[in-house]
Formats: sequence, C-alpha cells, structure tokens
Amino acid sequence: MADTRAIIAEVGVSSTPSIASAATALKANAARGSFLIQNLGTNPLFVRFGSSASTTVFNIVLKGGTGNDDGLGGSYEQSNGVVYTGIITIAGTNPRYVATEMTK
Repeated sequence: MADTRAIIAEVGVSSTPSIASAATALKANAARGSFLIQNLGTNPLFVRFGSSASTTVFNIVLKGGTGNDDGLGGSYEQSNGVVYTGIITIAGTNPRYVATEMTK
C-alpha cells in the first residue's frame, strides 16, 4: 500500500495537452491547482498572466528549441504555493507550445 502521508492535496483532473498555436494557452479556472507551459517551437514564446499577450506585453518569455518538438524549448510551471488561476495567453512568431493544468 502506498504511503499517502506525503500527499499535500489530491488532484482530480488533468487537462489533455496538445500542440497549439492559439493565443489562449489556458482559460481562467478557479479550481486550477497547477499548470505547465512548454515552448515546442524554435522562436521565443511570450506568456502573459492575463489577456492579450504580445511581444511587448508579457510576464515571461520561454526560449525556443533548436528544432520543433526537440524538448529543448523553455518551460514554466506553477505547482506550489500561490498558483495563478486566471486566463493565460501567449504571443510570438509561429507560436508552438503545449499547456496543461491540474485542478483541485
């Protein structure tokens, strides 16, 4: 039997990640317990905690890889402490990324 004393909080549902290029990476979700965004493209990916991300209005930038889907692109996650639950949008040249979240 597994030792469950180390579990901080059970997580109910995970979103199904898929390669995307849309401007909204994650919709607002008050039940979000954690999230991860990884750049799968070769160009920088600009991430904003809010709507209307652009290459001049963003919170973080994730570096591109040397080739599409090579696993070398930058990533960002929030999984401990305060986790942002609002809309997360992205911008960039030919954005290509995967985003996933887990809900409480």
